[in-house]
Amino acid sequence: MAKVPALVALDAFTYEIPREEVPGMRVPGRLFSNSALLEGVAGDPSLLQLANVATLPGIEQNALAMPDIHFGYGFPVGGVAAFDLAEGIVSPGGIGYDINCGVRLLRTRLTVDEVRPRLGELTERLYREVPSGVGSRGGLALSPADVEAVLLGGAAWAVERGEGTPEDLRVQEEGGRLAGALPGEVSESARKRGLRQLGTLGSGNHFLEVQAVDEIFFPEFAAALGLAPRQVVVMLHTGSRGLGHQVATDFVRRMDERLRNEGVQLVDRQLSCAPIASEDGQRYLGAMAAAANFAWANRQAITAAVRRGFAAVFGRSAEELGIDVIYDVAHNIAKTEAHRANGGTKRVLVHRKGATRAFPAGREEVPSPYRSYGQPVLIPGDMGTASYVLAGLPGSMERSFGSSCHGAGRRLSRSAAVRTFRFDEVTHRLAERGIVVRSATREGVTEEAPGAYKDVEQVVRVAEGAGLSRRVVRLLPLGVVKG
Repeated sequence: MAKVPALVALDAFTYEIPREEVPGMRVPGRLFSNSALLEGVAGDPSLLQLANVATLPGIEQNALAMPDIHFGYGFPVGGVAAFDLAEGIVSPGGIGYDINCGVRLLRTRLTVDEVRPRLGELTERLYREVPSGVGSRGGLALSPADVEAVLLGGAAWAVERGEGTPEDLRVQEEGGRLAGALPGEVSESARKRGLRQLGTLGSGNHFLEVQAVDEIFFPEFAAALGLAPRQVVVMLHTGSRGLGHQVATDFVRRMDERLRNEGVQLVDRQLSCAPIASEDGQRYLGAMAAAANFAWANRQAITAAVRRGFAAVFGRSAEELGIDVIYDVAHNIAKTEAHRANGGTKRVLVHRKGATRAFPAGREEVPSPYRSYGQPVLIPGDMGTASYVLAGLPGSMERSFGSSCHGAGRRLSRSAAVRTFRFDEVTHRLAERGIVVRSATREGVTEEAPGAYKDVEQVVRVAEGAGLSRRVVRLLPLGVVKG
């Protein structure tokens, strides 16, 4: 592998890879970080990936990386790049194999004191209600016609099936449905993989977590979100499951073949791509939107399962318990958006891979209950550390195409984490802190051990210091269901 490019500090939270560092760079690479986090990135191949992204045709301004950057497929995880619609490209590696992997936050009327005595029972019940693990099945049974409807309808399809309420849709990015879906571009093999996976959590870093509001930094916005100290909330993190993975696999193969036939050689074959305006580019974007809709329907079905689980344990209806959706964000997606360029406004295709949209107050894309404060940005830590709700700031539009970080970011690969941590030690340390964990496998815990991740406090500090997003609420884990 080529040498890792050098970084030049622009300010306390911004570092740049100059264009001359890697042949073919069209724009600089830019990383939001600080001195503490840089120690974990020094010599990391994710920086070379960032520089390689800057070589792609039609890229605008900078190739960007958030403070939770780590090595990924093609783009680094935490990568953001915007492309000219006429001259630019779309790359599945800039979106991720888990299309519309994202985070949803639910509030309840319960307090820590009410939940703590039943935490073990609640965690076990949620584990049973929401199937998890590699290839997990047992979610909603779908017919082929149902799959077609899900790919078009997204979360609204699940609501129409009784898996939620219309109010749930008002507080989801894109209302839980991305326009432009082309279900006909989703292969039969992808559809088959999705037949029994709607309403399932999956594996890896996907989770369902019962949390408590620990600290409030922005009281006015916290009140608008319906959050108060010691209130219990539920955060879930999952995406489009096997269906989305297969869509990415199918189009990477198709784009690889196209590039071979045209004699095009990329600096990294994992950046396989097609011009946005091409037939392959448009087909992929239509299939990606369909997979994104599957992911929103999946999180909606899981929300219904969470409501059933709480109702069974506490003997009250979900309505009585006040289990409502606060917000739902995608962090593996590409979207056409209007951004400032050359003194005006330009529509570009923004790739976000392990990055969250962070639009500021006043943007019409932000749901009306939150528009005065900015878009909620949901940042999971790991199963032993804090998670955060942030709010998008105007600086995100100026510096990062309206984007912020999406989590703590891996420090160790999954295989390295399994070699480093022992299941018994991890669960014992969590239990000492009153955190209950239920996992489909022992590896599901060791792969995701707290020590495998960067310090989420530092990641959030950088996002705030760089002017991308500001802290609203800090959440602490109580009970964790892992894939």
